[in-house]
Amino acid sequence: MEKAVVLLSGGLDSATCLAIASQDHDVHALTFDYGSKHSREIESARAIAERMGVTDHSIINVGLDVIGGSSLTDEGMDISQGGGTDAGIPTSYVPARNIIFLSLGVAMAEKIGASEVYIGANIIDYSGYPDCRPEFIEAFQQAIFKGTKAGVEGKGVIIVAPLLSMSKAQIIRKGTELGVPYELTWTCYAGGERACGKCEACVLRLKGFEEAGLADPIEYEG
Repeated sequence: MEKAVVLLSGGLDSATCLAIASQDHDVHALTFDYGSKHSREIESARAIAERMGVTDHSIINVGLDVIGGSSLTDEGMDISQGGGTDAGIPTSYVPARNIIFLSLGVAMAEKIGASEVYIGANIIDYSGYPDCRPEFIEAFQQAIFKGTKAGVEGKGVIIVAPLLSMSKAQIIRKGTELGVPYELTWTCYAGGERACGKCEACVLRLKGFEEAGLADPIEYEG
């Protein structure tokens, strides 16, 4: 069975990616502590990996809070409310996050001999991040072919984004079929005991469950 690295944030999309990759790969989950204002996603990633039987799970401290520039890492910025792309790129955008995460994912793949790196990027129900678009994935793939040992030897690591063109409802239905423990996932940008239900991530998640005709298994404020 071929190996694959799965970028596991602890959220709904990445947990679904993990389930998809696990169908026919020996998976290594990779989680990043990037300096978010809370650690709920990392706690969720640990719980998801354990529940789904993933024994190889690495957590890497990246520390993007040192750079700042995002409401997810910078205490001086307010978290965006609502959802959708009409208002442009939201304050929750973390500068170059997926470039950094994928770079480390590819490095891990080269080390362990994995052929693919899975990422839960999505262009349908998303917040308008430029590093979730197919143009970015395609450009980064070329960088792998040109700038890694595996790439120049003709065995370049392939970026797999299985959720790229799926709606949130479709993702949820797929994950439900595969037994994803959505009750363990954390999507909210706030770090309370319960999800806020108001930030852009919560709004998109709630909309997805509603359209899928399923109940969201996590608790919300109010």
